[in-house]
Parts: sequence; C-alpha cells; structure tokens
Amino acid sequence: MAIEPTDELIQLQRAAVDAQKTAMSASPPEGAWTAWRKAAERVQAAITEHAAATGENRVDVEMAVKKAVRHPEPTDD
Repeated sequence: MAIEPTDELIQLQRAAVDAQKTAMSASPPEGAWTAWRKAAERVQAAITEHAAATGENRVDVEMAVKKAVRHPEPTDD
C-alpha cells in the first residue's frame, strides 16, 4: 500500500525546501540558516507525529513526502 502524504506535510516540506534555497543562495539574508533549520525541524516533527498516529513507518512517510515535493504528479488541468 502506497503512503499518501497529507497536504500539510507537503506544504511543510515545500517550506523547508524554499528555506534551504534561500539559505544556500549567494547572499543569504540574515537569519536564513536559522529559518531553514526551524522549517526542517517542523517538517520532521510533523512526519514523526503523522507516522505515530497512522502506524506507518516514519522513514516511509518521509520518503513519500519528499517524493511528492520533488516529483509531483501531473495535474489534469
């Protein structure tokens, strides 16, 4: 059975990815590294909480979330 990440988990992961891009830019703004760390902590905590609540393997949930963000399914628009 495939794990379907929630919209909340996907949004948190996207925020972490965006924060990472900002922190790793040529001239990151002050506080960018802290923002990235905090965004990463939020997504990790949410993944752990989701896995515990659903009984799914935490690593499998994390992989599903990252896959959904890095390789989104095409929409029918």
